[in-house]
Amino acid sequence: MKIAKKANLPKISLAVAFSAVVASCSQPSTTPLTDSAPVDLEAIALSEPLSIDGSSTVYPITLEMAQRFQREKPNSPEIAVEFSGTGGGFEKFCAGEPDISTASRPITQDEMAECKANGVEFIELPVAFDALTVVVNGENTWAENITLEELKTLWEPGSTLSSWNQIRADWPNEPIVLYGPGEASGTFDYFTEVVIGDDGESRTNYTASEDDDELVSGIQSEANALGYFGFAYYKDAEGSLNALAIDSGNGPIDPAGETIRTGDYQPLSRPLFIYTNVERTATTPALGAFIEFYMANARTVVDDVGYEPLPNEAYTIALDHFTTQKVGSVFDGKAQPDLTIEELLQKEADS
Repeated sequence: MKIAKKANLPKISLAVAFSAVVASCSQPSTTPLTDSAPVDLEAIALSEPLSIDGSSTVYPITLEMAQRFQREKPNSPEIAVEFSGTGGGFEKFCAGEPDISTASRPITQDEMAECKANGVEFIELPVAFDALTVVVNGENTWAENITLEELKTLWEPGSTLSSWNQIRADWPNEPIVLYGPGEASGTFDYFTEVVIGDDGESRTNYTASEDDDELVSGIQSEANALGYFGFAYYKDAEGSLNALAIDSGNGPIDPAGETIRTGDYQPLSRPLFIYTNVERTATTPALGAFIEFYMANARTVVDDVGYEPLPNEAYTIALDHFTTQKVGSVFDGKAQPDLTIEELLQKEADS
């Protein structure tokens, strides 16, 4: 996905309160939430600049959201959109730096403790579902699917697998060239937890980057490459990459919006989040305006970027959590594989 690595958007403004359009989980409405009440535009225009950092997976959603916000509502403060990986974003966020931290996994217990120690309260807002995608070069004619056990054997610490035929005997005796996220990445955290079985544990002899565009370019340039990242980056480059179907024990399942919705693409389906600083929200009108705009337009933007939108009801619940300042996380500081969209919605509704 060829996008700027850092977006310092010119002055962009406004915010509005939004009414809820509630839909069922199984057949969510595609109608975005709508504006409902006036806001203090002068206060928003005088707000401090906004800062956003964190996940490269969530980055294209947030960048597109900020750009649409700019086009629709001029004259508000600058918004700086960056990525340093989910872990890198939380490190800064819990130190009180960016207004919003984007994440491709839930905030961990250690990160929550660090936020608490620094007096940073946060609101957790799910924004999309992703199919973490394992890809190969488009010239690869032999690999169409891979099992979780094969992925574990390939990526676990100390793995000595170095050629394709060491994964499957009928694959060619060609070197396998690995690309993957760096250790500050939430995608790395999620993959290692659900595939390896130990968060943060992985072989280290691969090309690592928190920049998914670099991973895409590397795999495109190497015929024997294999790597993993968020679904939207694969979709943007699918003419030159092939996605492998994942077999978790019930046969190979392709990554796709439909298999996310049905809950079949497990355990590599996962929710994506933004976290906002409560104190900053209270003192920066433009921040509240942007969050409300984000929730109201998430369904459309998420779909346009290439991830799976949540039902409108989920965005309604998230907006309610934001407006009522519901602090904390509904997760237990860890990834929860096999979580479906419906289960996420229930978890949020029950919190």
